[in-house]
Amino acid sequence: MNSMAIMENVRRYRTIASLYRQTAAFRPLHSGSLLAQAREWEHRAVVELEAYYEAFCYAASGNTTTHSASCAA
Repeated sequence: MNSMAIMENVRRYRTIASLYRQTAAFRPLHSGSLLAQAREWEHRAVVELEAYYEAFCYAASGNTTTHSASCAA
């Protein structure tokens, strides 16, 4: 998957999470489950970004044992 598609997915995931948080504000009886859904979508966005940056670091270093923490070093 290319970087533009990944960033588009991240944008979509965060938009969905935002909608869940907004809905939770207007539906206090359901806010617990709605906020849990928002956290789930935010987590998906973070996982997508981590995979992207790990692949970027791997490609930039050419090292098969590269992890995201070692990319900055």
